[in-house]
Amino acid sequence: MNDFFHISILLGPCLDALNIRPDGVYIDATLGGAGHSYHIAERLTGGGTLLCIDRDDEALQNAEGRLAPFRDRVRLCKSDFRALDTVLAQEGFDKADGILFDLGVSSPQLDHGERGFSYMHDAPLDMRMDRQQALTAYDVINTWSREEIRRILFAYGEERYAPLIAAAIERRRAEKPIETTFELVDLIKHAMPAKARREKQHPAKRSFQAIRIAVNDELGAVAEAMDKAIDVLAPGGRLAVITFHSLEDRIVKTAFQKAAQGCTCPKDFPVCVCGKKPRVKIITRKPIVPDSGELAENARARSAKLRVCEKL
Repeated sequence: MNDFFHISILLGPCLDALNIRPDGVYIDATLGGAGHSYHIAERLTGGGTLLCIDRDDEALQNAEGRLAPFRDRVRLCKSDFRALDTVLAQEGFDKADGILFDLGVSSPQLDHGERGFSYMHDAPLDMRMDRQQALTAYDVINTWSREEIRRILFAYGEERYAPLIAAAIERRRAEKPIETTFELVDLIKHAMPAKARREKQHPAKRSFQAIRIAVNDELGAVAEAMDKAIDVLAPGGRLAVITFHSLEDRIVKTAFQKAAQGCTCPKDFPVCVCGKKPRVKIITRKPIVPDSGELAENARARSAKLRVCEKL
């Protein structure tokens, strides 16, 4: 699995944000290519532990080799990151000193055509991050209603031609099932006006993003995971989250603001009666973004945003 390679985005800012202690307990909730994990584990020289979570078997197999120098301090855990609290408890810990989420799809998942994530390779419609889950992109495209497909294309992909594409999918699948990525790409292209096909961005990019998010319930997982991550942080512990999509970023930003808010009593109440206190302080009032040097090296970093909060 040596070809499972992923360039770690915002690596320096992430390591700085986590305030890594050599004896601390840390979670990389999105192991991916293990780039972030490698550099976190490298710093755990005082008996610290890193829990690496991923639901992709290929990522876990790759990490066996890449993290081999640090296996005394690294534990590989197959799980959805929305269950990070359960993973932490199963590994024998009550709290974590730092948690990292990199919500981007790993480069191998995009580049290895057989996974069905990419509109540049012909493959069965799959898009599952966990190949053991039941729902695939084939199911979404061939069994979900026209209205539901329109909704996800618009909501998750911000695809302005969602009604046209959803209608074209409904017509095509009435004749025969849509089975491959290239079949879907061709359908999307022909559903769009000619001017849209001439845009710099690939015509299928937004739709493929939307379908991937739906197949893996990515937004629901992020919302659930933010609450659980804040719960399991130790006082002074840091939560660092990299997003690549405006909807993900909004979920993270809202979760941080809610946890930092404290009292929710009406302003005209003379005293607080709700008893709520802030749970975190927000470290990044504005998200950290890649600098020009990183963008020159890795174009996939261009939409990345890093937000950080600290448990009180």
